[in-house]
Amino acid sequence: MVKKVAILANGGDVSGFNAVIRGIVKTAENNGVECYGIIEGYRGLLNNDIIKLDSWKTASGILTKGGSIIGSSTNANVFNYKVEENGQVVYKDLSDVCVKNANDNGFDCIFTLGGDGTQKSARDFSLKGLNIIGIPKTIDNDVACTEITFGYNTAVSVATDALDRLHTTGETHHRIMVLEVMGRYAGWIALESAISGGADVALIPEIPYDINKAADKIKERMNNGKRFSIVVVAEGAMPKGGTITVANVRNNGIGVDNTKLGGIGERVARELQELTGLEARNTTLGYMQRGGTPTAFDRVLSTKYGAKAMELAMEGKFGVLTVIKNGKLDYVSLEDVVGNNKQIGAVSGNTAESNIRKVTMDDDLVKTARNIGINLGD
Repeated sequence: MVKKVAILANGGDVSGFNAVIRGIVKTAENNGVECYGIIEGYRGLLNNDIIKLDSWKTASGILTKGGSIIGSSTNANVFNYKVEENGQVVYKDLSDVCVKNANDNGFDCIFTLGGDGTQKSARDFSLKGLNIIGIPKTIDNDVACTEITFGYNTAVSVATDALDRLHTTGETHHRIMVLEVMGRYAGWIALESAISGGADVALIPEIPYDINKAADKIKERMNNGKRFSIVVVAEGAMPKGGTITVANVRNNGIGVDNTKLGGIGERVARELQELTGLEARNTTLGYMQRGGTPTAFDRVLSTKYGAKAMELAMEGKFGVLTVIKNGKLDYVSLEDVVGNNKQIGAVSGNTAESNIRKVTMDDDLVKTARNIGINLGD
């Protein structure tokens, strides 16, 4: 019987973290279960840094609050953790320390709030005997086996608001306004915000683009009296025959994605200006997409995910991820989520083994974009 559970948030922050935490805590309390927060994700599990959570004090008033009250860690692969010994940087598998901490604290279940990398580690910990239930988080909406992740809707709403504002500037000054949004390997944000924000061109990672095709769309608009255009570019978009635009490369060890993307928006703006003769300006939305209060949709979705996860724990269903399938709450095995990415410690990345949910060409969003004349660079 589940009596004591813990929550950890891992990876980049999103709006909705706290709503999930609240959903778990309230459901736990209503069923006589103690709830704890692990501070700063897997790093906190390694350091045994925990706090008691309750709906009256520590987890009170957090439904509308962005970020995470228990923090979140990035690039914390405890299966290949960066440490310093005798003045030298080495990488060690410290996962057994995490398992010991979880067991010593008497946690009957740990809820892992995160994206593909977080859930890969969750699966690896489940193989080590911990009771794990994952909850899919990422603004990129690229976690496998679920139709939507929490945090995504808020990110799309922020991008849409930015496009609304860029419209007025573009129309006033007869410019091409480019908006670079997040989306490392999946173009969900770019595609959906392009539709909701009335963009003319949307460039996504799944469709290597021909910049001349995008320029042709803008020229067509110019010939029809439209002396401005709106372009949305996912940070992971790439030209045909080219590669993604990398801002820098970090050294956080194997098993994590060490590339920091950035700069594709500036590149696209510069090339479109040269090809069309219209002035072009780029805006990189960046972390604006992650922060702030969640939308009503994300508040409800996050609460549903949290409550469902606690239900699954009480039913003894571990080693799973809560998902939305066919529009309804459900769950799938973490083994299905990681797919062929079976090697212990290999956390994430756009590899053949990774099981990332990408935009497919038969998706309704792609069909809709094409039907209404949004150019996808192909």
